Amino acid sequence: MQRTFGPINSSAGNGGQSNIDVTELAKREGILEERERQISEKQKLIDEKLEQLEKVRKDLVSKLEKVSSMSKEEAQKILLENIDKELAAEISKRIKEAEEEIKLTADEKAKEILADAMVHGVTDYISEFTTSKIKLPDEEMKGRIIGKEGRNVRTFEQVTGVDVVMDDEMPDTLILSSFDPIRREVAKVALERLMEDGRIQPQRIEEIVAKTEGDINKLMRAAGEKLCHDVGVYNLPVELVDIIGRFKYRYSYGQNLILHTQEETQIGIALARMIGADVNVVRLGCLLHDVGKVAMEEEEGTHVEKGVQIAKKFGMPEKIINCIAEHHEDKPFSAIESVLVYIADAISGARPGARHENVGDYIKRLDDIENIATSFEGVEKAFAVQAGREVRVIVTPEKVPDSELPKLVHDIAERISKEVMVPGAVKITAIRETRYSESTMTNP
Repeated sequence: MQRTFGPINSSAGNGGQSNIDVTELAKREGILEERERQISEKQKLIDEKLEQLEKVRKDLVSKLEKVSSMSKEEAQKILLENIDKELAAEISKRIKEAEEEIKLTADEKAKEILADAMVHGVTDYISEFTTSKIKLPDEEMKGRIIGKEGRNVRTFEQVTGVDVVMDDEMPDTLILSSFDPIRREVAKVALERLMEDGRIQPQRIEEIVAKTEGDINKLMRAAGEKLCHDVGVYNLPVELVDIIGRFKYRYSYGQNLILHTQEETQIGIALARMIGADVNVVRLGCLLHDVGKVAMEEEEGTHVEKGVQIAKKFGMPEKIINCIAEHHEDKPFSAIESVLVYIADAISGARPGARHENVGDYIKRLDDIENIATSFEGVEKAFAVQAGREVRVIVTPEKVPDSELPKLVHDIAERISKEVMVPGAVKITAIRETRYSESTMTNP
């Protein structure tokens, strides 16, 4: 690069001044060169930035061209994915905070739900026991009921299927004994009608009992229809309504099944609504959970097994059948609705005042069960456990071989079912154990 400067005075007289001017010029030239270098570097950076911007511009153009060919849903998906990535940390933080808050409030909320559900189940009744006792007006009436050579009382027992017990300690009272509460009710009403009618003879007994059975069946159907209506269940088969109506005369530890079922169903419905479960499944599951308790005598199994059989017979949905099968935890819970039926049943049965039993009667029942078991040959010990619902029998191995255990268990179960009034089924478990022992020789 050529540069032109003004004239230089080179006269001999100014030799010193000339040297200074040359130095100053050289210094300025260095400064200019440095500035030129800096400008060159800045120009290079600008060129690089322009190149990057051009690349970004081309990339954006390419993306816009791609987006322009996308559908609305595809573009929205890409946008949401980008937003999710940006908010992932914030979302995780909020979830953790929510979990901590839930842990703090879960117990209180559960208590509120259960308390409110129990309020829905409150009914205006107290527990009671059925007493199959008939008060006689006088001693003469007892003689007329017995009849000549006992023909009247024998006819009455045969027609009703109920045993008539006369206790010398209560001369003015007759006791009607039967495991079937419906038969016992029919016998009680029929006997009261016979005493009022006054014509107590075999033929009249048959007529009155037959008429009473028809009347009781009508009462049970009406009771079944009312219970279904009260809990909001309609259009059930008539035969199933009749079975539900048998709850009217069935008690469990003094708690009437109709009132228990009504109370339990109200609790179950309230719980289902609060937690968002299927209300209709819980409603019908609660209504039918104890239907096996009023099954016909010829059906075998526990009340849970009988209830499942009845539900299948009338084509109930699988979820309803599971509610019945699982309400005593005989099977693992398959759905939240089964859990709610179980909880509602437990609340209704376990609340104070719902059920009670005389302690003496309870102890006597356990003693009777153990005594029956130990009365069989070869039985060494017997233990009634789980409130008499299971009997564990320990047999002598030398007297009872393995091949005879099934028959022994069957015979014990049969006698207990005939001689002891036990709510529900009793499980008999036989234990046969043979032990051998030997001592080692003493080392010298």
